[in-house]
Amino acid sequence: MLQALTKHKGALPDSMIIKMIDGGFVKGANLANVRPSSLDLTVSNEIYDVVGVFQPRPKETVREVLAKISKKKLSLDDPLKQGGMYLVRLNETLSLPENVYAYCNPKSSSGRIDVHVRLLADRVSRYDAITPPGWQGELWLSIMPKTFAIRLSRDYSLNQIRFFNADTRFNELELELALQEQQLLWRAKQKVPFSYRELVIRDGDGASILTLDLSQKIVGYRGLVTKQVIDLSKINYYAWDKFFEPLTIQKADYLNLKRDYFYIFSTSEAVRVPPELACEMAPMDERSGEFRSHYAGFIDPGWGWGRAGEGKGRPLTLELRPFEDLIVRDRQPIAKIKFERMIKLPETVYDAGPSNYSKQSGPRLAKQFKF
Repeated sequence: MLQALTKHKGALPDSMIIKMIDGGFVKGANLANVRPSSLDLTVSNEIYDVVGVFQPRPKETVREVLAKISKKKLSLDDPLKQGGMYLVRLNETLSLPENVYAYCNPKSSSGRIDVHVRLLADRVSRYDAITPPGWQGELWLSIMPKTFAIRLSRDYSLNQIRFFNADTRFNELELELALQEQQLLWRAKQKVPFSYRELVIRDGDGASILTLDLSQKIVGYRGLVTKQVIDLSKINYYAWDKFFEPLTIQKADYLNLKRDYFYIFSTSEAVRVPPELACEMAPMDERSGEFRSHYAGFIDPGWGWGRAGEGKGRPLTLELRPFEDLIVRDRQPIAKIKFERMIKLPETVYDAGPSNYSKQSGPRLAKQFKF
């Protein structure tokens, strides 16, 4: 494995993640949680109600900071209240190879129920970052339920980790070539790929700008504050209309989004990720407006690719929270993605594996809700 890490550059695939677990570089992980280009991290039963989230200093562990702040130890049986702030230790610990580092992102199901999670790592003064290469220590997760109260269970996964030995994210020329050769973006309805020249809204940073789809019968959903607690372990269980209001467009050609409400939408573009690439959603800057358009970020190799390359992409779900009142219209710039290279092909691609979202079309609520 170490020879492969020095010979090739990019994100580590599933086979190499398994080798890191077997080799003791990742401890406490379940092999069943390995994905094509990431590993699902899981919560332990050590959880605290805290007064606020923090970042450790470069020589501090999370546990050392935790000992100094006001906190209350909880049980996983205790519901996490809407608007509360919590810190939970993860089961996994890391002792990474000398040239491997990592970043984390919330899982899609966490974002779709408006649960804001951020990873804290010992001696790292950044969220969701595990650097420099060769890092060692404990991992913790801050959890803030924004709209709904939730209940966790032991070994449940709220976030995931992706490992790297180099930054291989596309520059603008690489993006143009890949769009032409690998057909990364498609018109979802017409099943026709986009060329680079057709993507007239650009930031020039190697990222692809995606736009909002308001053309469907139900264009999205708005979260409703409720006293009911969502047990995250219950799949296809809750009636969605007790937690969300459907959004439609009739005579007007726009939607008025209210500040600090939570919305679910989808992109107009269908994204296709070949097995040799991975993808990540990137933050939009303030030139696009004051809003957050996603919580989850990692998109695995094989998303929208099909089992053998027959796929024509799949729209992405957006978890949108405006920080000001917004008027949004169809095909408005709303999100951006960056492609990067894998060290080698994964053993399994996303569309060939089990997933709650592999057949989604349009805005899709979290797996806990039934339709």
